[in-house]
Amino acid sequence: MPGEPTWLCLLTKLRLENPCRHRFAHDPPEFLDRIPLAQERLASGGGRSISQEAILSKLTDLHAQIAACQKCALAQGRDRAVPGEGPEDAQIMFIGEAPGYHENRLGRPFVGAAGKFLDKLLASIDMQRDDVYICNVIKCRPPNNRDPLPNEVRACQPYLDQQVELIKPRLIITLGRHSMSQYFPKATISKIHGVPKNLGDVIVLPFFHPAAALHQPKYRADIERDFLKIPRILAQASGLEGTPPDQRAEQLSLF
Repeated sequence: MPGEPTWLCLLTKLRLENPCRHRFAHDPPEFLDRIPLAQERLASGGGRSISQEAILSKLTDLHAQIAACQKCALAQGRDRAVPGEGPEDAQIMFIGEAPGYHENRLGRPFVGAAGKFLDKLLASIDMQRDDVYICNVIKCRPPNNRDPLPNEVRACQPYLDQQVELIKPRLIITLGRHSMSQYFPKATISKIHGVPKNLGDVIVLPFFHPAAALHQPKYRADIERDFLKIPRILAQASGLEGTPPDQRAEQLSLF
């Protein structure tokens, strides 16, 4: 679109006022009345370091690309794409499967019943949504909430890869079998949930999807128990920076 780089620049600077969220790259008209404030801040030189702003700008640009994506047929039936949201320097990144009904309407991840349960789970370890980055494997809702198709996963794969690269989380938590298969394609979630695995510079921790507890209560205790492991694993990950991969794997196996 003509003028899009200007929008992206202004939106990037507007992000400086609320660095914990990345919701609005796809919906700039709501912020027309705030452009003068952004321009004033630009002129005054206020805000973040150049490196922080570069990451912020890239993530905002990526969210705008996702919002306008036409790579697969899901774009034809969506209300809104759902890029993701959270701090650009989050230590924890949650990856779900795909947007549902409410996410499709609002353009935000995990805002339905599963999202409310996720909020409670985060509260159980003294965290909240603003502390983590949340996204999905695919960015548009499949019809009738069916499973993502392989071609849809392939179409969205570069977006997810870029999100991981930009945010550089210490801990990736997969929610459900489709996101788990990104890292453990031959595994069964019932066997490996709650078990951390060191994969290079990041630790991946597979969980059941919060929706599983809502539809099948037998999984609720597993999910709640697995969530309580997060603070220890995150602390362990922080203490293992610079440790050779084989030693990291050995120490993580204690969990």
